[in-house]
Amino acid sequence: MADAQSARGSVPVFLSWVLAAALALSGCANADGGNRNGDDAADELSAAEEPAPGESASDQFTIAATGDVLLHDNILDEAAELADGQDYSFAPLMSGVEDLIDGADLALCGLEVPIAPRGVDPVGYPVFAAPAEIAADLAEVGFDGCSTANNHSFDQGTDGQERTLEVLDEAGLGHAGTARTPAEAAQPQLYRLERGGREVTVAHLATTMLHNQGYPPPEDEPWRVSDVGPEELTTQAARAREEGADVVVASVHWGEEYTDAPAEAQRDYGEQLAVGGEIDAVFGSHPHTPQPVERLDGGPAEEGMWLVWSMGNFLSNQDEACCAPEAASGTVAYATVEVDDDGARVSSMDWLPVTVDRGPTDEEPHRGIWPLRELAEEDVPAEVELSEETIADRWSGILDVMTDRDLREQPPSSTGDASVVVPRSG
Repeated sequence: MADAQSARGSVPVFLSWVLAAALALSGCANADGGNRNGDDAADELSAAEEPAPGESASDQFTIAATGDVLLHDNILDEAAELADGQDYSFAPLMSGVEDLIDGADLALCGLEVPIAPRGVDPVGYPVFAAPAEIAADLAEVGFDGCSTANNHSFDQGTDGQERTLEVLDEAGLGHAGTARTPAEAAQPQLYRLERGGREVTVAHLATTMLHNQGYPPPEDEPWRVSDVGPEELTTQAARAREEGADVVVASVHWGEEYTDAPAEAQRDYGEQLAVGGEIDAVFGSHPHTPQPVERLDGGPAEEGMWLVWSMGNFLSNQDEACCAPEAASGTVAYATVEVDDDGARVSSMDWLPVTVDRGPTDEEPHRGIWPLRELAEEDVPAEVELSEETIADRWSGILDVMTDRDLREQPPSSTGDASVVVPRSG
């Protein structure tokens, strides 16, 4: 990971050295009566750096994925307060980590709540019904799409499941894991980017191994939520490649809650996906606590398959006061995709941590989520009310689980034009 990161970071530094040298040489020539000035040299260098029309300046890009978006009652209350009670405003609660999201070339969320059907009031745990405003606010902070297959997919029945996809469509967000028709269920969510002088297509698949008692998917319409084993998910990935996908990533809702390592069934599933050789990267969710990044043997062309076993929470109301200390934090996982004449592939995966800032009781306001590494290593913003001890404990705790081997120094920066969401048929 460190080598890939260094390669990304070295390009602008190197160019700045070349520019400085060019300007210095041109300055000396002018002093001696030469025939070029610094502005001409800089213009020529800039022109040399610019890609030809229709070409991308970069041959790599980054896919970001985050943990669970769980809109508990306290978050709903604060979002209503931020919107002066007229509707809901969630973007301010995520603004502290916006740099971690919108710098990626493609960003995927884990939406673990259905949108409230029309006429149903929003409500939090245990049977979620989220306000429609969450979709546009996720788009505002930089997300391009979400996985929707999880154990809460049918908290509001079929009406909520369909309303969720309708609202995501209206916000311009992609979605994977649930469907309104068998035809839609058969389609992966596709995203297209121009990189390395060519169009790259990323397919996003999603599935869940879990359903909540009392809120199962309809028995006569199992296609409404993806609940498939590793062999079938591999088949879906192979079909996506046959239909033009260059890269296939999958979100899998699995594992045991409040654990810091993959369960046996979770690991078995992941290893079978790697052996299948069709999926480039896996983003895991459900435990509500972070679990490590790992590269498994297998993957496309036997070059390995990257996965994060669990990204923990993203926007939630969980921390030491309600659940487990580790539930207060989550990770943003970044898969780096390399593009060349032979195709595109995930070459590495790394991560950055986020953490929640909420009062010790549900009566106190939710203060959003923040980049944990910055809180631990830099000055804490005045609006963050976490104690230094709490920040230090969370920072050391997530490093104990994740280790710092795959830890990024800073968020990524976009390498080209925004990705294009290809609508699935409803």
